[in-house]
Amino acid sequence: MNNIGKIQEKLASRGLDGLLITEEKNQRYASGFPFSDGAVLVGREKAWLITDSRYIEAAEKAVGAALTVQLYDRQLPLKELLRRDIKEAGMESLAAEEGKLSFRDYREYEKALGLELRPCGDLLQELRASKSEEELKYMQQAQDIAELALEDVLHVIKPGMTEREVMAELVYSMLRRGSEGNSFDPIVVTGAKTSMPHGVPGDEEIQAGDFVTMDFGCIKGGYCSDMTRTVAVGHATEEMKQVYDIVLKAQLAGIAAARAGIPGRDIDAAARKVIEAAGYGAYFGHGFGHSLGLDIHESPSANPSGLSPMPEGAVCSAEPGIYLPGRFGVRIEDVMVLEKGGCRLLTRAKKELTILPV
Repeated sequence: MNNIGKIQEKLASRGLDGLLITEEKNQRYASGFPFSDGAVLVGREKAWLITDSRYIEAAEKAVGAALTVQLYDRQLPLKELLRRDIKEAGMESLAAEEGKLSFRDYREYEKALGLELRPCGDLLQELRASKSEEELKYMQQAQDIAELALEDVLHVIKPGMTEREVMAELVYSMLRRGSEGNSFDPIVVTGAKTSMPHGVPGDEEIQAGDFVTMDFGCIKGGYCSDMTRTVAVGHATEEMKQVYDIVLKAQLAGIAAARAGIPGRDIDAAARKVIEAAGYGAYFGHGFGHSLGLDIHESPSANPSGLSPMPEGAVCSAEPGIYLPGRFGVRIEDVMVLEKGGCRLLTRAKKELTILPV
């Protein structure tokens, strides 16, 4: 799977002759090849994947006719190959990822290539925001793996286990079921630490009556999944049940409001209204959701600052929470695909409050 054709269409519409891509995830999006330490150069009529001896054989087997694979080495360095290809294609206006390249690298490329690089702006960000059916296939596979791992772990959580042990069980189960790695460092917190949205798993032991919050995801075909579940161990107080119910209602309200074409802040507002009406508005500090794909955090986002219309095909998390400092917190997270008339969930796991036996 490569997206050279889509990028070439954008080049023409923006009056560019070419685009130099050096960031790893953007290279993968463009070429479909995951292991390049070089660059992808996209011109209006031709594209090149330039890599070194570690990856050349795999690249030649993996990349289709849309790209020409080239080897760079000490005799023919990367920038020299790029300069030659740019000259061959007659490129005069060349863009680069100004948000990814350091200032030093940006200047070094300009000097080596003999061209003033133009900023590509949101060209790649805009393309990556709308997922194709093939991208969605990988994201669904990643989500399915994560949910199977959750089921495995729910059967082993018990008082006395540490947060690190639960995290290790999640990671092992995802790997055993086909994960290519974690989408991010998993969050597993228990007891009072559940009030920390991004708490770090430690040696704290789970106690009966605790909430346990697990925020985790895995990668399949290069694409990320993301989910959070908060469960109770043994029993839960009425207040814990009430807060959980408010968060669930807020999440469902945000999901019901979610659709392509509206600003992300409108989705956030639908969920935030529920939490504020219940008197917990001060305890929901982060946004309702973020887009994800090759990266775990992509644009655009469904938060109070989200002014841009959410594009059709965007995959966005739905993760409101309430966090009572020093006491407990609740977060419930699914991922959804935005469509013209609404959204559909990639997440299938149950989200009603689970109270685990002890």
